[in-house]
Amino acid sequence: MPDNVRTHYELYPYPRYPVLASVRRCDTYALNLTALWTRFNGSLPPREAQRILIAGCGSFSPYPFSLANPDTPITALDLSARTLHRARLHCLLHGRTNVSFCRGDLLDASLTDGPFGLIDAYGVLHHLDDPLAGLKALAGCLAPGGVLRLMVYSRYARREEESIRRAFRMLGVADPAAARRMIARARPGSRLRRFADGSHEAAYDSGLADALLHPRVHTFRIGGLLELVRRSGLEPLLFAHHGALETVEQEVERLTTMEAARHAPGNFILYAGRDVSGPCRGNGGSLVMLNPCLSRVVTPFSLGGVPIAPRLGIPNPVLNRPERAFLRGFRYPRPWSELSGPDRAALPAYWTALFLLQFRQ
Repeated sequence: MPDNVRTHYELYPYPRYPVLASVRRCDTYALNLTALWTRFNGSLPPREAQRILIAGCGSFSPYPFSLANPDTPITALDLSARTLHRARLHCLLHGRTNVSFCRGDLLDASLTDGPFGLIDAYGVLHHLDDPLAGLKALAGCLAPGGVLRLMVYSRYARREEESIRRAFRMLGVADPAAARRMIARARPGSRLRRFADGSHEAAYDSGLADALLHPRVHTFRIGGLLELVRRSGLEPLLFAHHGALETVEQEVERLTTMEAARHAPGNFILYAGRDVSGPCRGNGGSLVMLNPCLSRVVTPFSLGGVPIAPRLGIPNPVLNRPERAFLRGFRYPRPWSELSGPDRAALPAYWTALFLLQFRQ
């Protein structure tokens, strides 16, 4: 990748969370390798697939990924040494020790030696010179059955920010201080003023630089994203942005209709897979267990309702005492054949939310 992108992140590590900022393990449940593998393959991940790559890890992601997968080797790859230093410090201050940090380009095959059962490319491909080459490189690192999560900018969700970014480049606005001077002079109701008033990222330099001063940005319509995934050899499995519908086909239809009116729900978040087996279809001989990240939430000592952050495109219900008691019964795998009728009827909602995992023995 050209040096101007590397230089950008050396100047403005992103995101800029305080190094003591913490998250609850229960809110990392959708980053758990076992849960995602089981969701899309209907089986537990084999030993050779129990590795994770965070491609373009930024300054924060290694910490929640480590929290979600404390016993899984994680490789955190990024172009920027300064970004990696902050990510390493965040992990160190929170006692996370299963992450290896690596500086370099995700196109360098020597740095991304697979196979990996889970690859995260969140907010990365749209900053590459050739997004397809990047996605193909990552797809080649996936184990058979592996899952890749990606986030890319939506054309219509980024429309105003992209117009500001292009204007700044034409005007020679190249640093956050100059951008803030422009914002201070912007008229109320103007595009620039609307962005500044409505974006939390405008409040700090690295956020402002990432949104409006990045040297390379691609945006996608839904058709372009699906073509990118298809040409990489991957299969779209599940959309996970806010409000996404349950199946890929339904969500593509919804997004296509929105784009015809030049609207978008936000940036696209998609899980894609390589040769996945599909979820556990038949119940006979299957086992059901709790997502490992929720073990502490379901203890009888938790007081009141426990809210879990949404991660698969839909909001999650607050877990009250009866719901926690129900989930507590799956801390260890239970055979489907031994479940009561009411228990079986309750399972689909928790399976959809990724709170419970069903897999073949």
